Amino acid sequence: MAASKKAVLGPLVGAVDQGTSSTRFLVFNSKTAELLSHHQVEIKQEFPREGWVEQDPKEILHSVYECIEKTCEKLGQLNIDISNIKAIGVSNQRETTVVWDKLTGEPLYNAVVWLDLRTQSTVESLSKRIPGNNNFVKSKTGLPLSTYFSAVKLRWLLDNVREVQKAVEEKRALFGTIDSWLIWSLTGGVNGGVHCTDVTNASRTMLFNIHSLEWDKQLCEFFGIPMEILPNVRSSSEIYGLMKAGALEGVPISGCLGDQSAALVGQMCFQNGQAKNTYGTGCFLLCNTGHKCVFSDHGLLTTVAYKLGRDKPVYYALEGSVAIAGAVIRWLRDNLGIIKTSEEIEKLAKEVGTSYGCYFVPAFSGLYAPYWEPSARGIICGLTQFTNKCHIAFAALEAVCFQTREILDAMNRDCGIPLSHLQVDGGMTSNKILMQLQADILYIPVVKPSMPETTALGAAMAAGAAEGVGVWSLEPEDLSAVTMERFEPQINAEESEIRYSTWKKAVMKSMGWVTTQSPESGDPSIFCSLPLGFFIVSSMVMLIGARYISGSWKINLRSN
Repeated sequence: MAASKKAVLGPLVGAVDQGTSSTRFLVFNSKTAELLSHHQVEIKQEFPREGWVEQDPKEILHSVYECIEKTCEKLGQLNIDISNIKAIGVSNQRETTVVWDKLTGEPLYNAVVWLDLRTQSTVESLSKRIPGNNNFVKSKTGLPLSTYFSAVKLRWLLDNVREVQKAVEEKRALFGTIDSWLIWSLTGGVNGGVHCTDVTNASRTMLFNIHSLEWDKQLCEFFGIPMEILPNVRSSSEIYGLMKAGALEGVPISGCLGDQSAALVGQMCFQNGQAKNTYGTGCFLLCNTGHKCVFSDHGLLTTVAYKLGRDKPVYYALEGSVAIAGAVIRWLRDNLGIIKTSEEIEKLAKEVGTSYGCYFVPAFSGLYAPYWEPSARGIICGLTQFTNKCHIAFAALEAVCFQTREILDAMNRDCGIPLSHLQVDGGMTSNKILMQLQADILYIPVVKPSMPETTALGAAMAAGAAEGVGVWSLEPEDLSAVTMERFEPQINAEESEIRYSTWKKAVMKSMGWVTTQSPESGDPSIFCSLPLGFFIVSSMVMLIGARYISGSWKINLRSN
Protein backbone atom coordinates (compact mmCIF):
# COMPACT_ATOMS: atom_id res chain seq x y z
CA MET A 1 0.00 0.00 0.00
CA ALA A 2 1.43 3.33 -1.02
CA ALA A 3 2.33 5.79 1.72
CA SER A 4 -0.22 8.61 2.05
CA LYS A 5 0.88 11.82 0.41
CA LYS A 6 1.80 14.70 2.72
CA ALA A 7 -0.40 17.78 2.42
CA VAL A 8 1.33 20.80 0.87
CA LEU A 9 0.30 23.98 2.71
CA GLY A 10 3.14 26.33 1.95
CA PRO A 11 5.43 27.79 4.63
CA LEU A 12 4.43 27.13 8.25
CA VAL A 13 5.58 28.95 11.39
CA GLY A 14 5.62 27.60 14.96
CA ALA A 15 5.18 29.57 18.16
CA VAL A 16 6.11 28.74 21.74
CA ASP A 17 3.62 30.41 24.09
CA GLN A 18 5.08 30.01 27.59
CA GLY A 19 2.61 31.46 30.11
CA THR A 20 2.29 31.48 33.88
CA SER A 21 -0.26 28.67 33.93
CA SER A 22 0.72 26.60 30.89
CA THR A 23 3.05 26.10 27.95
CA ARG A 24 1.81 25.66 24.39
CA PHE A 25 3.30 25.14 20.96
CA LEU A 26 1.16 26.16 17.99
CA VAL A 27 1.73 25.94 14.24
CA PHE A 28 0.23 28.45 11.78
CA ASN A 29 -0.03 28.68 8.00
CA SER A 30 1.95 31.85 7.20
CA LYS A 31 -0.23 32.73 4.19
CA THR A 32 -3.64 32.46 5.88
CA ALA A 33 -2.81 32.74 9.64
CA GLU A 34 -4.81 29.51 10.10
CA LEU A 35 -3.99 27.52 13.24
CA LEU A 36 -3.17 23.99 12.10
CA SER A 37 -2.32 22.19 15.36
CA HIS A 38 -1.18 22.75 18.91
CA HIS A 39 -0.39 21.04 22.21
CA GLN A 40 -0.67 22.41 25.77
CA VAL A 41 0.83 21.39 29.13
CA GLU A 42 -0.15 22.91 32.48
CA ILE A 43 2.73 24.30 34.59
CA LYS A 44 2.98 23.93 38.36
CA GLN A 45 3.25 26.99 40.57
CA GLU A 46 4.94 26.68 43.96
CA PHE A 47 4.05 28.82 46.98
CA PRO A 48 6.82 28.09 49.52
CA ARG A 49 5.82 30.99 51.79
CA GLU A 50 3.09 33.59 52.07
CA GLY A 51 3.36 35.88 49.04
CA TRP A 52 6.09 33.82 47.34
CA VAL A 53 5.45 32.39 43.83
CA GLU A 54 8.01 30.17 42.11
CA GLN A 55 8.30 27.80 39.15
CA ASP A 56 10.87 25.21 38.12
CA PRO A 57 12.83 26.49 35.08
CA LYS A 58 13.64 22.91 34.03
CA GLU A 59 9.98 21.93 34.13
CA ILE A 60 9.22 24.94 31.92
CA LEU A 61 11.95 23.93 29.44
CA HIS A 62 10.82 20.29 29.38
CA SER A 63 7.23 21.41 28.79
CA VAL A 64 8.39 23.35 25.71
CA TYR A 65 10.12 20.29 24.27
CA GLU A 66 7.07 18.13 25.05
CA CYS A 67 4.69 20.57 23.38
CA ILE A 68 6.89 20.78 20.26
CA GLU A 69 7.16 16.98 19.97
CA LYS A 70 3.43 16.37 20.54
CA THR A 71 2.40 19.07 18.06
CA CYS A 72 4.72 17.61 15.43
CA GLU A 73 3.14 14.18 16.03
CA LYS A 74 -0.33 15.67 15.55
CA LEU A 75 0.79 17.35 12.32
CA GLY A 76 2.07 13.99 11.11
CA GLN A 77 -1.35 12.45 11.81
CA LEU A 78 -2.86 15.23 9.66
CA ASN A 79 -0.38 14.38 6.87
CA ILE A 80 1.30 17.77 7.25
CA ASP A 81 5.03 17.72 6.62
CA ILE A 82 6.90 19.34 9.54
CA SER A 83 9.79 20.22 7.20
CA ASN A 84 7.51 23.07 6.07
CA ILE A 85 8.00 24.75 9.48
CA LYS A 86 10.41 27.52 8.50
CA ALA A 87 10.72 29.48 11.75
CA ILE A 88 9.79 29.51 15.44
CA GLY A 89 8.72 32.47 17.57
CA VAL A 90 8.80 32.68 21.36
CA SER A 91 6.25 34.46 23.52
CA ASN A 92 6.56 34.35 27.29
CA GLN A 93 5.32 35.43 30.70
CA ARG A 94 7.24 38.62 31.37
CA GLU A 95 9.33 39.76 34.40
CA THR A 96 9.70 36.20 35.81
CA THR A 97 13.38 35.92 36.76
CA VAL A 98 15.84 33.06 36.23
CA VAL A 99 19.55 32.81 37.07
CA TRP A 100 21.49 29.80 35.79
CA ASP A 101 25.02 28.42 35.52
CA LYS A 102 26.39 28.83 32.00
CA LEU A 103 28.88 25.96 32.50
CA THR A 104 26.40 23.32 33.69
CA GLY A 105 23.15 24.70 32.30
CA GLU A 106 21.52 24.22 35.70
CA PRO A 107 19.23 26.86 37.24
CA LEU A 108 20.70 28.22 40.48
CA TYR A 109 17.27 28.78 42.04
CA ASN A 110 13.64 28.44 41.05
CA ALA A 111 12.21 31.06 38.70
CA VAL A 112 10.82 33.93 40.79
CA VAL A 113 7.45 34.63 39.17
CA TRP A 114 6.15 38.10 38.29
CA LEU A 115 3.36 37.75 40.90
CA ASP A 116 5.86 37.17 43.73
CA LEU A 117 5.76 39.64 46.67
CA ARG A 118 8.87 38.69 48.69
CA THR A 119 10.73 41.82 47.57
CA GLN A 120 8.38 44.35 49.18
CA SER A 121 10.93 45.34 51.85
CA THR A 122 13.58 45.68 49.10
CA VAL A 123 11.26 47.99 47.18
CA GLU A 124 10.61 50.12 50.27
CA SER A 125 14.31 50.56 51.06
CA LEU A 126 15.17 51.36 47.43
CA SER A 127 12.34 53.89 47.12
CA LYS A 128 13.92 55.94 49.92
CA ARG A 129 17.00 56.40 47.72
CA ILE A 130 15.08 57.97 44.80
CA PRO A 131 14.96 61.79 44.99
CA GLY A 132 11.38 63.09 45.12
CA ASN A 133 12.09 65.61 42.38
CA ASN A 134 13.97 63.17 40.12
CA ASN A 135 12.40 59.73 39.75
CA PHE A 136 15.08 58.60 37.31
CA VAL A 137 13.86 54.98 37.52
CA LYS A 138 10.42 55.84 36.14
CA SER A 139 11.69 58.40 33.62
CA LYS A 140 14.18 55.89 32.15
CA THR A 141 12.07 52.71 32.36
CA GLY A 142 8.45 53.89 32.29
CA LEU A 143 7.82 51.69 35.34
CA PRO A 144 7.01 52.37 39.00
CA LEU A 145 9.30 50.81 41.60
CA SER A 146 7.38 47.59 42.37
CA THR A 147 7.78 43.93 43.28
CA TYR A 148 6.37 43.19 39.80
CA PHE A 149 9.57 43.78 37.83
CA SER A 150 12.74 41.72 37.42
CA ALA A 151 15.41 44.01 38.91
CA VAL A 152 14.19 43.66 42.51
CA LYS A 153 13.74 39.88 42.10
CA LEU A 154 17.32 39.62 40.84
CA ARG A 155 18.50 41.81 43.72
CA TRP A 156 16.78 39.41 46.16
CA LEU A 157 18.52 36.40 44.56
CA LEU A 158 21.91 38.14 44.81
CA ASP A 159 21.27 38.98 48.47
CA ASN A 160 19.80 35.67 49.65
CA VAL A 161 20.95 32.73 47.51
CA ARG A 162 24.56 31.67 48.09
CA GLU A 163 24.69 29.61 44.87
CA VAL A 164 23.79 32.74 42.88
CA GLN A 165 26.33 34.91 44.75
CA LYS A 166 29.10 32.35 44.17
CA ALA A 167 28.29 31.93 40.47
CA VAL A 168 28.38 35.71 39.96
CA GLU A 169 31.74 35.93 41.76
CA GLU A 170 33.12 33.13 39.56
CA LYS A 171 31.65 34.64 36.33
CA ARG A 172 29.43 31.60 35.77
CA ALA A 173 26.02 33.25 36.24
CA LEU A 174 23.60 34.27 33.52
CA PHE A 175 20.36 36.17 34.16
CA GLY A 176 17.30 36.19 31.98
CA THR A 177 13.56 36.38 31.81
CA ILE A 178 11.84 33.21 30.57
CA ASP A 179 12.48 34.04 26.90
CA SER A 180 16.25 34.25 27.53
CA TRP A 181 16.30 30.95 29.44
CA LEU A 182 14.37 29.19 26.66
CA ILE A 183 16.31 30.65 23.72
CA TRP A 184 19.68 29.92 25.39
CA SER A 185 18.61 26.34 26.12
CA LEU A 186 16.95 25.65 22.73
CA THR A 187 19.94 27.03 20.77
CA GLY A 188 22.46 24.74 22.47
CA GLY A 189 22.71 25.73 26.14
CA VAL A 190 26.21 24.97 27.41
CA ASN A 191 27.20 24.14 23.83
CA GLY A 192 27.02 27.63 22.37
CA GLY A 193 23.52 28.69 23.45
CA VAL A 194 22.59 32.27 22.50
CA HIS A 195 22.13 34.52 25.56
CA CYS A 196 19.71 37.20 24.36
CA THR A 197 16.37 38.88 24.96
CA ASP A 198 14.24 41.27 22.94
CA VAL A 199 13.38 44.91 23.62
CA THR A 200 9.88 44.11 24.93
CA ASN A 201 11.11 41.72 27.61
CA ALA A 202 14.10 43.92 28.45
CA SER A 203 11.72 46.83 29.03
CA ARG A 204 10.09 44.88 31.91
CA THR A 205 13.28 44.38 33.93
CA MET A 206 13.61 47.97 35.32
CA LEU A 207 17.25 47.89 34.12
CA PHE A 208 16.56 48.92 30.51
CA ASN A 209 16.47 52.47 29.18
CA ILE A 210 13.41 52.56 26.91
CA HIS A 211 14.70 55.71 25.13
CA SER A 212 18.22 54.53 24.22
CA LEU A 213 17.10 50.83 24.00
CA GLU A 214 20.13 49.72 26.05
CA TRP A 215 20.88 48.38 29.51
CA ASP A 216 21.35 51.46 31.66
CA LYS A 217 24.54 51.78 33.74
CA GLN A 218 22.92 54.10 36.31
CA LEU A 219 20.00 51.72 36.83
CA CYS A 220 22.28 48.69 37.17
CA GLU A 221 24.39 50.55 39.75
CA PHE A 222 21.23 51.64 41.63
CA PHE A 223 19.98 48.05 41.90
CA GLY A 224 23.49 46.62 42.33
CA ILE A 225 23.27 44.36 39.28
CA PRO A 226 26.49 43.30 37.49
CA MET A 227 25.96 44.11 33.80
CA GLU A 228 27.99 41.11 32.59
CA ILE A 229 25.20 38.68 33.59
CA LEU A 230 22.59 40.46 31.42
CA PRO A 231 21.55 39.07 28.00
CA ASN A 232 22.21 40.86 24.71
CA VAL A 233 19.19 42.93 23.67
CA ARG A 234 17.88 42.26 20.15
CA SER A 235 14.86 43.31 18.12
CA SER A 236 11.63 41.29 18.31
CA SER A 237 12.06 39.89 14.79
CA GLU A 238 15.45 38.53 13.68
CA ILE A 239 17.25 35.19 13.63
CA TYR A 240 18.74 34.60 17.10
CA GLY A 241 19.94 31.02 16.51
CA LEU A 242 18.88 27.54 15.40
CA MET A 243 17.08 24.77 17.28
CA LYS A 244 19.76 22.28 18.35
CA ALA A 245 17.59 19.28 19.34
CA GLY A 246 14.22 17.62 18.86
CA ALA A 247 11.88 17.24 15.91
CA LEU A 248 12.59 20.78 14.68
CA GLU A 249 16.38 20.70 14.90
CA GLY A 250 17.89 23.27 12.53
CA VAL A 251 14.81 25.53 12.38
CA PRO A 252 15.64 29.18 13.17
CA ILE A 253 14.22 30.89 16.27
CA SER A 254 13.50 34.30 14.78
CA GLY A 255 10.76 35.96 16.82
CA CYS A 256 10.65 36.98 20.48
CA LEU A 257 8.00 39.07 22.23
CA GLY A 258 6.75 39.35 25.79
CA ASP A 259 3.27 37.84 25.84
CA GLN A 260 1.35 41.14 25.96
CA SER A 261 3.36 42.64 23.11
CA ALA A 262 2.81 39.44 21.13
CA ALA A 263 -0.96 39.77 21.64
CA LEU A 264 -0.81 43.41 20.46
CA VAL A 265 0.90 42.23 17.25
CA GLY A 266 -1.45 39.24 16.91
CA GLN A 267 -4.45 41.58 17.20
CA MET A 268 -2.78 43.68 14.45
CA CYS A 269 -2.80 46.83 16.60
CA PHE A 270 -0.14 48.49 14.45
CA GLN A 271 -1.66 51.99 14.46
CA ASN A 272 -1.35 54.70 17.09
CA GLY A 273 -4.41 54.49 19.38
CA GLN A 274 -5.28 50.83 18.71
CA ALA A 275 -5.66 48.76 21.89
CA LYS A 276 -6.28 45.21 23.07
CA ASN A 277 -7.02 43.49 26.39
CA THR A 278 -5.69 40.00 27.11
CA TYR A 279 -7.37 37.80 29.73
CA GLY A 280 -4.85 35.29 31.05
CA THR A 281 -3.45 34.67 34.55
CA GLY A 282 -3.60 38.45 34.83
CA CYS A 283 -5.33 41.01 32.65
CA PHE A 284 -3.35 43.39 30.43
CA LEU A 285 -4.68 46.33 28.42
CA LEU A 286 -2.16 47.77 25.93
CA CYS A 287 -2.61 50.81 23.69
CA ASN A 288 -0.17 51.48 20.86
CA THR A 289 1.23 55.03 21.20
CA GLY A 290 3.39 54.87 18.06
CA HIS A 291 7.01 56.06 18.13
CA LYS A 292 6.36 58.27 21.14
CA CYS A 293 6.76 57.39 24.83
CA VAL A 294 3.57 58.56 26.56
CA PHE A 295 3.87 58.81 30.34
CA SER A 296 0.73 58.21 32.38
CA ASP A 297 -0.76 60.48 35.02
CA HIS A 298 -3.22 57.76 36.06
CA GLY A 299 -1.21 54.73 37.16
CA LEU A 300 -0.44 53.10 33.81
CA LEU A 301 2.97 51.85 32.63
CA THR A 302 4.96 53.04 29.64
CA THR A 303 6.52 50.10 27.86
CA VAL A 304 8.08 48.96 24.57
CA ALA A 305 5.36 47.51 22.32
CA TYR A 306 7.61 45.93 19.66
CA LYS A 307 10.51 46.47 17.26
CA LEU A 308 9.92 44.18 14.28
CA GLY A 309 13.43 44.07 12.82
CA ARG A 310 16.97 45.26 13.52
CA ASP A 311 16.56 48.31 11.31
CA LYS A 312 12.87 48.87 12.01
CA PRO A 313 11.56 51.62 14.32
CA VAL A 314 10.53 50.94 17.90
CA TYR A 315 6.86 51.30 18.91
CA TYR A 316 5.71 52.08 22.46
CA ALA A 317 2.54 51.35 24.42
CA LEU A 318 0.65 52.44 27.50
CA GLU A 319 -0.22 49.43 29.64
CA GLY A 320 -2.72 48.77 32.39
CA SER A 321 -1.70 45.64 34.35
CA VAL A 322 -4.06 43.63 36.57
CA ALA A 323 -2.34 40.89 38.58
CA ILE A 324 -5.24 38.48 39.06
CA ALA A 325 -7.75 37.54 36.34
CA GLY A 326 -7.70 33.87 35.28
CA ALA A 327 -5.72 33.18 38.46
CA VAL A 328 -8.89 33.81 40.50
CA ILE A 329 -10.61 30.93 38.66
CA ARG A 330 -7.65 28.67 39.36
CA TRP A 331 -7.84 29.74 43.04
CA LEU A 332 -11.54 28.82 43.21
CA ARG A 333 -10.61 25.43 41.71
CA ASP A 334 -7.40 24.59 43.61
CA ASN A 335 -7.84 26.40 46.95
CA LEU A 336 -11.60 26.51 47.60
CA GLY A 337 -12.56 23.47 45.54
CA ILE A 338 -15.91 24.91 44.42
CA ILE A 339 -15.18 23.88 40.82
CA LYS A 340 -13.30 20.87 39.43
CA THR A 341 -12.31 22.47 36.11
CA SER A 342 -11.85 26.09 35.09
CA GLU A 343 -14.63 25.73 32.50
CA GLU A 344 -17.22 25.04 35.26
CA ILE A 345 -17.14 28.69 36.36
CA GLU A 346 -19.37 29.69 33.44
CA LYS A 347 -21.97 27.07 34.35
CA LEU A 348 -22.08 28.17 38.02
CA ALA A 349 -22.36 31.86 37.10
CA LYS A 350 -25.11 31.10 34.57
CA GLU A 351 -27.24 29.39 37.24
CA VAL A 352 -27.78 32.68 39.09
CA GLY A 353 -27.03 35.39 36.52
CA THR A 354 -26.03 37.83 39.28
CA SER A 355 -23.77 38.11 42.32
CA TYR A 356 -26.69 39.44 44.45
CA GLY A 357 -24.60 42.21 45.94
CA CYS A 358 -21.51 40.03 46.55
CA TYR A 359 -18.23 41.68 45.48
CA PHE A 360 -14.87 39.90 45.17
CA VAL A 361 -11.61 41.88 45.08
CA PRO A 362 -8.91 39.28 44.24
CA ALA A 363 -5.93 41.33 45.44
CA PHE A 364 -3.85 38.22 46.19
CA SER A 365 -0.65 40.03 45.15
CA GLY A 366 -1.71 43.50 46.17
CA LEU A 367 -3.28 45.80 43.58
CA TYR A 368 -1.50 46.70 40.35
CA ALA A 369 -2.78 49.42 37.96
CA PRO A 370 -4.09 51.98 38.59
CA TYR A 371 -3.48 51.79 42.38
CA TRP A 372 -0.03 50.15 42.81
CA GLU A 373 -1.01 49.30 46.38
CA PRO A 374 1.06 46.38 47.79
CA SER A 375 -0.78 46.44 51.14
CA ALA A 376 -4.07 45.27 49.58
CA ARG A 377 -5.28 41.69 49.98
CA GLY A 378 -8.21 39.72 48.64
CA ILE A 379 -11.68 40.23 50.13
CA ILE A 380 -15.17 38.98 49.44
CA CYS A 381 -17.80 41.34 50.83
CA GLY A 382 -21.55 41.88 50.68
CA LEU A 383 -22.24 38.31 51.84
CA THR A 384 -25.58 37.21 53.28
CA GLN A 385 -26.98 33.82 54.31
CA PHE A 386 -28.48 33.70 50.82
CA THR A 387 -25.04 33.83 49.16
CA ASN A 388 -23.82 30.54 47.66
CA LYS A 389 -20.94 29.34 45.50
CA CYS A 390 -22.74 30.39 42.30
CA HIS A 391 -22.87 34.01 43.47
CA ILE A 392 -19.17 33.90 44.41
CA ALA A 393 -18.38 32.45 40.97
CA PHE A 394 -20.33 35.28 39.32
CA ALA A 395 -18.60 37.86 41.54
CA ALA A 396 -15.20 36.43 40.49
CA LEU A 397 -16.05 36.98 36.81
CA GLU A 398 -17.37 40.47 37.57
CA ALA A 399 -14.09 41.24 39.37
CA VAL A 400 -12.13 40.64 36.16
CA CYS A 401 -14.47 43.02 34.33
CA PHE A 402 -14.42 45.73 37.00
CA GLN A 403 -10.61 45.67 37.07
CA THR A 404 -10.58 46.07 33.29
CA ARG A 405 -12.98 49.03 33.63
CA GLU A 406 -10.56 50.71 36.05
CA ILE A 407 -7.59 50.47 33.68
CA LEU A 408 -9.70 51.41 30.65
CA ASP A 409 -10.87 54.56 32.45
CA ALA A 410 -7.24 55.42 33.26
CA MET A 411 -6.21 54.86 29.63
CA ASN A 412 -9.06 57.01 28.31
CA ARG A 413 -7.96 59.84 30.62
CA ASP A 414 -4.31 59.53 29.53
CA CYS A 415 -5.07 59.29 25.81
CA GLY A 416 -7.85 61.87 25.76
CA ILE A 417 -9.89 59.90 23.21
CA PRO A 418 -12.14 57.18 24.73
CA LEU A 419 -12.02 53.77 23.08
CA SER A 420 -15.17 53.11 21.05
CA HIS A 421 -14.83 49.33 21.47
CA LEU A 422 -12.44 46.88 23.16
CA GLN A 423 -10.53 44.17 21.26
CA VAL A 424 -10.02 41.14 23.50
CA ASP A 425 -8.12 37.86 23.46
CA GLY A 426 -6.75 35.18 25.79
CA GLY A 427 -8.04 31.94 27.28
CA MET A 428 -10.83 33.49 29.36
CA THR A 429 -12.53 35.02 26.30
CA SER A 430 -14.14 31.64 25.54
CA ASN A 431 -16.41 32.38 28.54
CA LYS A 432 -19.44 34.08 26.97
CA ILE A 433 -20.84 35.26 30.31
CA LEU A 434 -17.53 37.01 31.03
CA MET A 435 -17.55 38.70 27.62
CA GLN A 436 -21.15 39.91 28.02
CA LEU A 437 -20.41 41.14 31.54
CA GLN A 438 -17.40 43.02 30.19
CA ALA A 439 -19.52 44.79 27.57
CA ASP A 440 -22.11 45.67 30.23
CA ILE A 441 -19.57 47.01 32.73
CA LEU A 442 -17.58 49.01 30.15
CA TYR A 443 -20.74 50.07 28.34
CA ILE A 444 -18.98 49.73 24.98
CA PRO A 445 -18.92 46.75 22.55
CA VAL A 446 -16.38 43.98 23.18
CA VAL A 447 -14.91 42.42 20.03
CA LYS A 448 -13.30 38.97 20.06
CA PRO A 449 -11.47 37.28 17.17
CA SER A 450 -12.82 33.86 16.21
CA MET A 451 -9.26 32.50 16.62
CA PRO A 452 -8.37 33.57 20.18
CA GLU A 453 -4.70 32.48 20.12
CA THR A 454 -3.45 35.96 19.29
CA THR A 455 -0.43 35.82 21.61
CA ALA A 456 1.02 32.82 19.77
CA LEU A 457 -0.03 34.33 16.44
CA GLY A 458 1.92 37.52 17.21
CA ALA A 459 5.08 35.52 18.00
CA ALA A 460 4.62 33.52 14.79
CA MET A 461 4.16 36.71 12.74
CA ALA A 462 7.38 38.20 14.17
CA ALA A 463 9.28 34.97 13.45
CA GLY A 464 7.93 34.54 9.92
CA ALA A 465 8.61 38.17 9.00
CA ALA A 466 12.26 38.13 10.15
CA GLU A 467 15.02 38.97 7.71
CA GLY A 468 16.42 35.69 6.36
CA VAL A 469 13.05 33.93 6.85
CA GLY A 470 10.59 36.19 5.01
CA VAL A 471 7.58 33.88 4.85
CA TRP A 472 5.08 36.22 6.58
CA SER A 473 4.29 39.67 5.22
CA LEU A 474 3.30 42.35 7.73
CA GLU A 475 2.22 44.81 5.03
CA PRO A 476 -1.35 45.98 5.76
CA GLU A 477 -2.66 44.75 2.40
CA ASP A 478 -1.27 41.25 3.02
CA LEU A 479 -2.62 40.72 6.55
CA SER A 480 -5.44 38.18 6.69
CA ALA A 481 -8.91 39.48 7.53
CA VAL A 482 -10.09 38.17 10.91
CA THR A 483 -13.69 37.24 11.66
CA MET A 484 -14.92 38.74 14.92
CA GLU A 485 -17.58 37.99 17.51
CA ARG A 486 -19.19 41.11 18.98
CA PHE A 487 -20.80 41.58 22.41
CA GLU A 488 -23.01 44.66 22.84
CA PRO A 489 -23.97 46.17 26.24
CA GLN A 490 -27.34 44.82 27.40
CA ILE A 491 -27.97 46.89 30.53
CA ASN A 492 -28.60 50.61 30.90
CA ALA A 493 -25.74 52.99 31.63
CA GLU A 494 -27.09 53.92 35.08
CA GLU A 495 -27.08 50.33 36.32
CA SER A 496 -23.56 49.87 34.94
CA GLU A 497 -22.36 52.91 36.91
CA ILE A 498 -24.05 51.81 40.16
CA ARG A 499 -22.37 48.39 40.01
CA TYR A 500 -19.01 49.98 39.24
CA SER A 501 -19.22 52.52 42.10
CA THR A 502 -20.06 49.70 44.56
CA TRP A 503 -17.04 47.76 43.30
CA LYS A 504 -14.81 50.78 44.00
CA LYS A 505 -16.08 50.84 47.61
CA ALA A 506 -15.06 47.18 47.91
CA VAL A 507 -11.59 48.00 46.51
CA MET A 508 -11.10 50.62 49.25
CA LYS A 509 -11.96 47.94 51.86
CA SER A 510 -9.20 45.68 50.46
CA MET A 511 -6.40 48.16 51.14
CA GLY A 512 -4.16 48.35 54.18
CA TRP A 513 -4.42 44.71 55.30
CA VAL A 514 -0.65 44.20 55.31
CA THR A 515 1.67 46.37 57.35
CA THR A 516 5.04 47.41 55.92
CA GLN A 517 6.77 45.01 58.31
CA SER A 518 8.13 41.92 56.58
CA PRO A 519 6.69 38.53 57.63
CA GLU A 520 10.28 37.29 57.87
CA SER A 521 11.17 39.81 60.59
CA GLY A 522 9.69 37.70 63.41
CA ASP A 523 6.86 40.07 64.41
CA PRO A 524 4.48 40.17 61.47
CA SER A 525 1.14 41.92 61.46
CA ILE A 526 -1.60 39.40 62.09
CA PHE A 527 -3.04 40.28 58.69
CA CYS A 528 0.10 39.08 56.90
CA SER A 529 -0.84 35.46 57.48
CA LEU A 530 -4.60 35.35 57.83
CA PRO A 531 -6.31 33.37 55.05
CA LEU A 532 -8.85 34.97 52.75
CA GLY A 533 -11.53 32.98 54.60
CA PHE A 534 -11.02 35.32 57.58
CA PHE A 535 -11.98 38.25 55.39
CA ILE A 536 -15.04 36.37 54.11
CA VAL A 537 -16.20 35.84 57.70
CA SER A 538 -15.31 39.44 58.56
CA SER A 539 -17.47 40.60 55.69
CA MET A 540 -20.39 38.63 57.14
CA VAL A 541 -19.84 40.12 60.60
CA MET A 542 -19.79 43.64 59.12
CA LEU A 543 -23.20 43.15 57.55
CA ILE A 544 -25.92 44.87 59.58
CA GLY A 545 -28.72 44.85 57.01
CA ALA A 546 -29.70 43.52 53.61
CA ARG A 547 -32.95 44.25 51.81
CA TYR A 548 -34.14 43.18 48.37
CA ILE A 549 -35.57 46.24 46.61
CA SER A 550 -36.49 46.65 42.94
CA GLY A 551 -34.66 43.56 41.78
CA SER A 552 -31.37 44.12 43.62
CA TRP A 553 -29.89 43.66 47.07
CA LYS A 554 -29.35 46.82 49.13
CA ILE A 555 -26.55 46.12 51.60
CA ASN A 556 -25.35 48.47 54.32
CA LEU A 557 -21.83 48.01 55.64
CA ARG A 558 -20.76 49.46 58.97
CA SER A 559 -17.84 51.84 58.46
CA ASN A 560 -14.47 50.88 59.92
